Amino acid sequence: MPITPMEVYKLLPKTNCRKCGETTCMSFAFKLINREKTLEECTPLFEDTKYSSQLKDLQNLLEPLKEATETGLIVDEDLCSGCANCVVVCPVHASDDPYGMGSGLGPTIDDPILRIEDGVVRVVNMKKCRRYGKNRILCVACRENCPSDAIRFLEG
Repeated sequence: MPITPMEVYKLLPKTNCRKCGETTCMSFAFKLINREKTLEECTPLFEDTKYSSQLKDLQNLLEPLKEATETGLIVDEDLCSGCANCVVVCPVHASDDPYGMGSGLGPTIDDPILRIEDGVVRVVNMKKCRRYGKNRILCVACRENCPSDAIRFLEG
């Protein structure tokens, strides 16, 4: 289940104090989910004990952010069957390695985004992903072709 800015906002102090550098707590919530800000930047949460329960709830809510890649990709290795559908359908793999992917060999390039290792998919080079960087797009080919739902993204 994706984490929404409203879920985060409800647990923030809602004082719009600007100590985090944002004009509103809602703006901070958005940036927190996008990992442009850290929870520690909301200093009232850590300085005032009246927010200790909210802080704990926020830390639990935001735990999935720690395991996600820069693009929001999360691979649940316990669910992964190693089928390699995600590797095969990746548009970057297809364009960068048409011989390997087109012949059924899998990636023959040295720096694929995803690779099957020890029977599960591993993120090898996330910076090549279309979801990464300044010109990113919201590609979901790997997730949509995962029969075991082992791949997900933070934003859904």
